[in-house]
Amino acid sequence: MKERSMNCPRLVIGDGNLGIWSALNNVYPEAQEQRCWNHKLVNVLDKLPKKVQGQAKSELQGIVYSECRKEAEDKRDQFVGWCWKEGYSRAGEALMRDWERMVTFYRFPKEHWIHLRTTNVVESPFAALRLRTDAAKRYKKVENATAVIWKMLLLAEQRFRRLNAPEKLNQVFWGVGFWDEIELKQEKVLAAV
Repeated sequence: MKERSMNCPRLVIGDGNLGIWSALNNVYPEAQEQRCWNHKLVNVLDKLPKKVQGQAKSELQGIVYSECRKEAEDKRDQFVGWCWKEGYSRAGEALMRDWERMVTFYRFPKEHWIHLRTTNVVESPFAALRLRTDAAKRYKKVENATAVIWKMLLLAEQRFRRLNAPEKLNQVFWGVGFWDEIELKQEKVLAAV
């Protein structure tokens, strides 16, 4: 992407794959990193017995959709305390791992948080595409595969959710910092991060 003249992204959202973070650090070291909350929830729930997963999922979603970082950290601490008390320390450790990357979205406009918590907005359209290309196994011509891929993505695009508060993209582009939902003055941006 860099060779194709892509400027440094303000934020990259990814799953727990360590390769993306080390590659990102090498190519765009100033890009901010956000871990996908959906992937994190699945990882934490996998460390719990099935009988408590429903309750835990509800608690974890409360963390994800907190109104501010402080509230998220308080709920996180309650959940981790519950994990230790009940003997599910592996689940608590999984939640704590990579925490700073989990809450990066709080540094952006509040209206954008819903778009920044997860990679599912990108993964969902490609899931249907993978089903088609896997079923076909191989195409006789590259052009046929390309045509199917583009047509499916064009169809998926019609259902894409529009960005909340697109007028704030200009602030994001120029590097205006936010802490929770509050816009920071430029001299405070470095101090908060």
